[in-house]
Amino acid sequence: MRHLSLSSVNLAQAERSPWLDMLSVLRDKLLSNPGMYRFALSNPLTRWFTQQRTRQVFDVMAGFVHSQVLLACVRLKLFEKVMKEPKTLQQLSQLTHVPEAGLQRLIQSALALNLLEQRSAYRYGLGPLGSVIAMDEGIKAMIEHNNLLYHDMVDPVAILQDSWSGQLNDYWPYAQEQSADAAHRVEHASDEYARYSELMAASQTFVIEEILSSYLFHEHHCVLDVGAGKGRFACALAKKYPSLDVNIFDLPHVTQVSRQLIEQKGLSSRIKVHAGDFTNDVLPEGADLVTLVRIAHDHNDDVLLGLLKSIFASLPAGGTLLLAEPMAIEPGEKPHGDAYFHFYLLAMGSGRLRTPSELMHLMKLAGFSHLETVPNAMPVHTRILLGRKSLSVSPS
Repeated sequence: MRHLSLSSVNLAQAERSPWLDMLSVLRDKLLSNPGMYRFALSNPLTRWFTQQRTRQVFDVMAGFVHSQVLLACVRLKLFEKVMKEPKTLQQLSQLTHVPEAGLQRLIQSALALNLLEQRSAYRYGLGPLGSVIAMDEGIKAMIEHNNLLYHDMVDPVAILQDSWSGQLNDYWPYAQEQSADAAHRVEHASDEYARYSELMAASQTFVIEEILSSYLFHEHHCVLDVGAGKGRFACALAKKYPSLDVNIFDLPHVTQVSRQLIEQKGLSSRIKVHAGDFTNDVLPEGADLVTLVRIAHDHNDDVLLGLLKSIFASLPAGGTLLLAEPMAIEPGEKPHGDAYFHFYLLAMGSGRLRTPSELMHLMKLAGFSHLETVPNAMPVHTRILLGRKSLSVSPS
């Protein structure tokens, strides 16, 4: 199901001053006037602004090419091939088995996008952005995975329809939870759950670092990570805080994968694994902190509110919920990835990107108080919210 609740409407937009709307209309008429464009381009005082806006429009228009240039670089392993030492076009052609004429166009495009960099003697090395990608398997896994979204968005209008379904929707097994054969899919979905657990784990490094560097877990004695996936966050938490009891909760097929990683890390005695479905099963009690990492945006409001209520019921008085995931921008904030996440979740067929205010509203409806944000360095990776179960609430 791809429905949204009324809370998906950003109420802050309805509170915008009518005077600001009138000024915006005047601005739109002015900037869209061809005569104004010619004047701004000929005037030295306004030329830079006009050129900048034109470049921005072109970058938006050409974005689909940029993503495919990046995918081609990843598939040909160009970053790895030039990481230790720069290579010439001829050398790269031999290593990739791609004709020089075609490869030269890819390299020139990668240079323009700062993925590669021109070096001496007609050689090419890592560019500033290529350096970031070269050493991170999680980023490369997501770049390859995004090809599903690229194919789903071939018709960007069709994807907006309720009846639409595509490759990304088929990729995520829990996005099928509303379908008539959901029980059959879950029963026979071990490979699918292992597949998406691997992807989530590979792409989680930055999120884990953001949480562990932004929030101190010393005040807690027991944590339950709901929707833990492969268990990378739980393992990192257990290693950093040896005195912390760590529990994870996820679907049975997922916990089969997480048990393997926990055993490989030598943490079987530190991390307890609980299997279940949070849409139907009661969460285990005993934790004074529940973490919800990149889970909320995968589900619609009714499912998420039910989960938040279950978390609230499982916590003792004074217990804490930590919710971390990418979030939509609030009015006036600088954009940081919203367009991508909005359409990714739309293509997936489940959930949506919410603002911190929307999430805190749902947390409040579930019973949480003392709601706050935790500042972190890279909100494009994740933003962090906290909610407390009041000390005046008696344990259920």
